[in-house]
Amino acid sequence: MVVATGKSIVKGIAITKIRVLKEPDRRIDESLHEDTDAQVKRFQDAVAKVIDQQNELYERAKETAGEKNAEIFEVHAMMLEDEDLIDDTEEIIREQKRSAEYAVRESFTAQAKVFEEMDDAYLSARSADIYDLENAVLDVLLGIDSDSFALDEPFILVADDLAPSETVKLDKNLLQGIVTRGGSQTSHTAILARSMNVPALIQVKDISDSWDGKTAIVDGYQSCIYVDPTPETMEMMMERREADRKEQALLQDLIGKESRTVDGTAVRIYANIGGPADLPAVKENDAEGVGLFRSEFVYLNGDQSPTEEEQFQAYKSALEALAPKQVVIRTCDIGADKQVDYLNLDPEDNPALGFRAIRICLTRKEFFKTQLRALLRASAYGNLAIMFPMITSLKELMAAKEILEECRTELKNEGQEMGNLEIGIMIETPAAALIADDLARQCDFFSIGTNDLTQYTLAIDRQNAHLEPFLDTHHPAVLREIKMAVDAAHRHGIWCGICGELGADLDLTETFLRMGIDELSVNPKSVLPLRKQVRGIDLSLPQEEQEEDFR
Repeated sequence: MVVATGKSIVKGIAITKIRVLKEPDRRIDESLHEDTDAQVKRFQDAVAKVIDQQNELYERAKETAGEKNAEIFEVHAMMLEDEDLIDDTEEIIREQKRSAEYAVRESFTAQAKVFEEMDDAYLSARSADIYDLENAVLDVLLGIDSDSFALDEPFILVADDLAPSETVKLDKNLLQGIVTRGGSQTSHTAILARSMNVPALIQVKDISDSWDGKTAIVDGYQSCIYVDPTPETMEMMMERREADRKEQALLQDLIGKESRTVDGTAVRIYANIGGPADLPAVKENDAEGVGLFRSEFVYLNGDQSPTEEEQFQAYKSALEALAPKQVVIRTCDIGADKQVDYLNLDPEDNPALGFRAIRICLTRKEFFKTQLRALLRASAYGNLAIMFPMITSLKELMAAKEILEECRTELKNEGQEMGNLEIGIMIETPAAALIADDLARQCDFFSIGTNDLTQYTLAIDRQNAHLEPFLDTHHPAVLREIKMAVDAAHRHGIWCGICGELGADLDLTETFLRMGIDELSVNPKSVLPLRKQVRGIDLSLPQEEQEEDFR
């Protein structure tokens, strides 16, 4: 038995045969070519064909991974239209009299290396996209069939690395697991693997072509792969896989059941979503509503600011799809790690503490009003709540509410229909937690954004991987701020929820319930495990005497 370790992207157990994805032979013609026009034409035709392929992959990925995850292929198509990349390639052909293949390898690799050398981990990982496009163009030029990896039986895919285009082409009904030598936590391959929910490992350095056809076990819990497992290991892992299946079946039994503790305390379990593509997951996992609808998807998906009508249609479709369940839509939270070129925001040394979220909206009033008018119009079609992010003062909250009322008056005068809605804020700064009593008087609810609250309380940049050893999400200061917000909300008769990552931390569920949290909003796949946890808690017992109840 061979055991190789890596980093786990998706937990779970996969047991079947390995298929090693081998790189095709892309030997490049390095001879000189006098007919440079012919080589340029070959290059241009190949690029046009790959753009068509990327558009086809986009449509395919929408079906298997959702629209948001499919967007990379739209980005790929745009990258292939980059004038600098095209000009550099054609210049190599004409000035060096080289083949189209040679020029593609030189120019695309040069651009990829620029990204590789960037300090930002996300941008550095984007070099994989350029290599993916380089291979796609070379495959067309060399006549290589990029769809040749076709299988008719279940398999674990093993590869040096896996490009997004390769991931999408795989038969999801047969793919049981993914193991790659390269990759990163932020790569598109990792994102797609998570969306397909198959056990996946990256950075497994000991991958070998000799594994092809051998039986293996991917253990996403222990971050390893067993090749030619011993009978004892096979038996143990099959028992673990069966336990996983039973666990999933038990979770399905919780659909339609109340999120209520043994002693009768109820908590609402909502879902966090990034856009309309996530709505099916909300329904499949029986979320009781949406506690965080990240409206920035309408800003990040285009090259210009979305119109009122575009936003109205997006919000309306979500509200109609989930009615009568409540949908809490957060207003524009652009800035920091979410940038859009068309807003022309100035570069900042510390964007997490800079011009972002409500600060942009309050200083660009017409931009803000476009969203608020769309939200108010959409409120006639479902159960809407509007949530303002990054509030640090009563002044900011009152200014936002004033603009909202201005929009409401305009729409009323225009004869537009509107529904009733709640107005709330995110508690995600120590400042908001400390003045929670003042803010609660002007709100219908609080939702605690624990990701940013932890960042600002502990003075730890959440984007800086080097600081991970210092990050304590259970820090007493963070928990005390949460309790302060809950108590202030209840003193003023409003509800308080959590929409940050801590909401899905099962080690804290009982703590939050004892604080009096009214709602927990988590990623859709965490809804049922959280409901199970809630239903096993008895708040009438001392916390240390808790016993699990899985019914």
